[in-house]
Amino acid sequence: MSNEIPIGLAKSGRRAWALDDVAVVPSRRTRSPQDVSLDWQIDAYTFKTPVIGAPMDSVMSPETAIALGRLGGLGVLNLEGLWTRYEDPSPVLEEIEHLAEDEISPENTRRLQQLYSEPIKAELIKARLAEIRQAGVVVSGSLTPQRTQEFYQTVVEAGVDMFVIRGTTVSAEHVAQNGDPLNLKEFIYELDVPVIVGGAAGYTPALHLMRTGAAGVLVGFGGGSSTTTRRAMGIRVPMATAISDVAAARRDYLDESGGRYVHVIADGGLGSSGDIVKALAMGADAVMLGTTLARAEEAPGRGWHWGQEAVHPDFPRGHRTRVGTVAPLEEVLWGPAHHTDGSSNLMGGLRRAMAATGYSDLKSFQRVDAIVSPLGQQSR
Repeated sequence: MSNEIPIGLAKSGRRAWALDDVAVVPSRRTRSPQDVSLDWQIDAYTFKTPVIGAPMDSVMSPETAIALGRLGGLGVLNLEGLWTRYEDPSPVLEEIEHLAEDEISPENTRRLQQLYSEPIKAELIKARLAEIRQAGVVVSGSLTPQRTQEFYQTVVEAGVDMFVIRGTTVSAEHVAQNGDPLNLKEFIYELDVPVIVGGAAGYTPALHLMRTGAAGVLVGFGGGSSTTTRRAMGIRVPMATAISDVAAARRDYLDESGGRYVHVIADGGLGSSGDIVKALAMGADAVMLGTTLARAEEAPGRGWHWGQEAVHPDFPRGHRTRVGTVAPLEEVLWGPAHHTDGSSNLMGGLRRAMAATGYSDLKSFQRVDAIVSPLGQQSR
């Protein structure tokens, strides 16, 4: 049955679903939450939780990356952010916190652009990654495709365990008329560490990214509540459909490659524990969290959230969003919760959803039954 819907006489489009439009369905079997494993393994690294901290300055500092690593997740530092531009970014973060309350403000955007115009310093990249390594957790950093060619050698020399290439949309070969293109297949082949790359939001682009040798593919455009990509560029794919499409690419690539498994990582729009549950149910292996972790007391954004797209010097497509503070990072991730909206004890919510539907591990949970119930038709 076709999902194509006529838009007019000359154009049609696929029906697509957001995470708010879907829900998981309990089965005949339930189990105790204590019997549920949330372990996630990618390449040689095993984590107690399928959570990656988004490489955003409001979410991950060296300290919070270390804290998340000790709590069983993976923290990814933004290597184009404030920690690699300033020896001490504390005064800059304090200024960002005290900008005008208005979230959509040309004055705020202009000031953010000025603060991020400070050059990236290779020695600070090495120093920040060394700080994380000394803590004994998995070391990971992120660059955009545009900066990867310039700084990846510095990153490799610093000794990362996992490398992330993250942008609004990332292709297997970034073509540029001026300068050398970033050919991901050649680039990943030359590296000696697993690479996670994205975003992608469709079957074909994800399949091409998998063929580059990537260990994981990010699904979505990142940014979540702080991005205005839909309004500024007209680009959006609802996450439930996007994850399912990329999961189909993973299945087909598994057959094509003779058994090579590429992890699907949902990135963006995951504001609650219920969203995490549904992302994994749609086929994700793990989630990259921004807003939910930006609400932690230790988050460097101090209750505010913004992404790299918000500070683009020519075409910013995001803003500084007030997300508030709900609890310490450990409570946000593992509880106990004191909130009823799914903003804390994220892993407790996931564990209970898996137990209520009868699944004991993340991979089998991808087979859970789901229903489509568009938001406007849901009862409150």
